[in-house]
Amino acid sequence: MSLLNKHSVVADVLAEHNELIPVLNRFGIRLGVGDKSVGDLCREHRLNPDFILTVLNVYLDETYIPDASLSLFDAESIASYFRHTVDNYIHELVPNIEKHLNAFIALSGSESKELGMLQTLFLKFKQKMTDYLSDIDNYDDDFPDDLLHDLKNILIKHISQDYNQNLSYAVIFSIHSFEKDLAVHNRLRDKVLLPKLNELNSSGIRQLQNAITDENAVRQNGNGHRLTSRETEILLLIVQGLLNKEIAEKLNISHNTVLTHRKNIIAKTGIKTVSGLTFYCLRNGLISM
Repeated sequence: MSLLNKHSVVADVLAEHNELIPVLNRFGIRLGVGDKSVGDLCREHRLNPDFILTVLNVYLDETYIPDASLSLFDAESIASYFRHTVDNYIHELVPNIEKHLNAFIALSGSESKELGMLQTLFLKFKQKMTDYLSDIDNYDDDFPDDLLHDLKNILIKHISQDYNQNLSYAVIFSIHSFEKDLAVHNRLRDKVLLPKLNELNSSGIRQLQNAITDENAVRQNGNGHRLTSRETEILLLIVQGLLNKEIAEKLNISHNTVLTHRKNIIAKTGIKTVSGLTFYCLRNGLISM
């Protein structure tokens, strides 16, 4: 296929490739693009057209290699895109799968053991994905989508035919869309992120990694207080029933560090008990029923 360029009309591109809509959303470009070209929208949103075209072309053509354009965009642009991608996964794509799966289970027989096992499989994937996203050292590994692959194949091959077929299809389609996005993300990492890292010194690499993972603040409660990524990670382990010592061993940190994080969590949430913290997690979408 022909590559996109600055003169490509965005509406025409999106009409043919609907899957690019969430990709452009990560740059702040929403639907209602009129007859504007890629260049027009980049000027309007003060975006680097070379970087956006690189992302779109990598998405559409798995053989595309952006060697010539790599030096034309800075590390901050890369970090911003990858950070918004992670946010999109956490707050949009994964919850979308969960929404369809919960509807499928609710209307197909919520008491079914096999459907309960499906839900458990999804929750394992969700936790594994959360663990991955909280670890800045995993920037050079593929996203953990093996459980997601299994969930889709179970629905296709092994689930009872008596269940609601339309809702089952909705789950499969949402998983398929996420898998395609993950595959592109991995290509972008290989063709854009890692080559850019090779241009940087050790200080630049750390800054880029920290910018991508947005370590300092990813969750905010209704009072405006933020939990850091580490505090959120420890909170999730607390509600799973792990003791302070077990958390310290799991995260390879000191017992006193865990206690400090717990004090911060209590101060920010105003909640002390495991039951209360579990409710907080449910209310803020950190865990699912």
